[in-house]
Amino acid sequence: MKAFMGDDFLLTNKTGKELYNTYAKELPIYDYHCHLVAQEIAENKTFYDVGELMLKGDHYKWRIMRACGIDEKLITGDASWKDKFYAYAKALSSAIGNPLYHWTHMELKRFFGIDKALNEKSAPEIYEAANKKMADGSFSSRTLIKNSNVYLIATTDDPVDNLQWHKKIRDLKDFQTKVIPTFRPDFACSPLRQGFSDYIKLLGETACIKINSFELLLEVLKKRLDYFESFGCKIADHGIRNIPDVQGNYEESKLIFEKAILGQTVSEIEAEKYLFYMLTFFAREYVKREFTMQIHMSVIRNQNSTAYKNLGADCGMDSSGDVASAVSLGKLLNQMEITTGTPKTILYSLNPTSSYVLSTMLGNFAGGLSGKMQLGAAWWFCDHRDGILEQLKTLANTGVLGNFVGMLTDSRSFISYARHDYFRRIFCSLIGEWVEAAELPFDEEYLSEIVKNVCFYNAKRYFGN
Repeated sequence: MKAFMGDDFLLTNKTGKELYNTYAKELPIYDYHCHLVAQEIAENKTFYDVGELMLKGDHYKWRIMRACGIDEKLITGDASWKDKFYAYAKALSSAIGNPLYHWTHMELKRFFGIDKALNEKSAPEIYEAANKKMADGSFSSRTLIKNSNVYLIATTDDPVDNLQWHKKIRDLKDFQTKVIPTFRPDFACSPLRQGFSDYIKLLGETACIKINSFELLLEVLKKRLDYFESFGCKIADHGIRNIPDVQGNYEESKLIFEKAILGQTVSEIEAEKYLFYMLTFFAREYVKREFTMQIHMSVIRNQNSTAYKNLGADCGMDSSGDVASAVSLGKLLNQMEITTGTPKTILYSLNPTSSYVLSTMLGNFAGGLSGKMQLGAAWWFCDHRDGILEQLKTLANTGVLGNFVGMLTDSRSFISYARHDYFRRIFCSLIGEWVEAAELPFDEEYLSEIVKNVCFYNAKRYFGN
């Protein structure tokens, strides 16, 4: 019997083991989408408690704790980190098969040298051992990033952000990892969102302009794009529920915007028309700046209104949404194409049944650049062994797997880089499986290039940093 979470974890065949250990294991990490806080990197936040390091802000973990009936005080409440860690350990022991079970033990082994299973019985020993290792102050944000061999981090940032912490990071002399902002204008695209008019006012103040017209809104957003670009930004991100079913144009969006900032009622159809136009507007601007446009879709957020009222957003009350509409997606991409051409595009869906829709539609707009249109990595609820394999096989079957830009972290945790190792093990095993089934030649030079490109170099070339 193999050792629990041993060196061959997820490596199911000889070829996969060789590819992983020789070519993938030591590669740098290109983290092109995450939710790390730039301020914590700039100030080099130091952690002294494994409970805080593992559980703070991690709604993935909060969900399984709630599913096990754990009191909210021990999840997002004012209980001690020790008690929260014990509660998580108790819940984790029942979460067999969940990727959190894998990730948590990978983190314990990689960062603490602990290879014992975490459960209610072992929690006190593991908590004490981990905190003892952290006591010397070596678990700071920048040290954790450095020790994880991270080449680049792209944080997620609103256009109103002045990026002061990115400036401080850029000025650091002893920190080699690149940290760049990602332009995320969701609020500016959401006239139904509560507080929309207040947000537009804040956006104007950021640019020292009073935004009282749609024309000014677009001009301010262009200026904010230029500002973000001055900090090395080359990636934008849009989080939407669904691709709009109706097409909107400039004149319609202008009227809808004017209604929204005056506090007048905007209908669902009007909001979709507005979103459609804004996505095409941003696509044009991204083409001009050679930005990559990410769209994360098929997610329903904040479904538990009581929890949202008490805990706010990003508390673990989101779920997979409806399958993406092929017709709507095709119309959106086509509208981009007939204006200035589609930008480099990565599409993600939280509904895995959308993968074939996304991948085959993207192929209709490929060309001009190798790997220009990307089926995004297995994201959020799809980020597990089966989901990763499904995404890889879908891409292989419908597109060009060797052009894939690889895994992202999508996390708020400084120890979540174990997830890249998780992906690399699964990817190398899949390639090894195909080799040993004689579906691929055992050509080490050829295979090593595929592995290195997908795990790191494709992303470096694609994003241009």
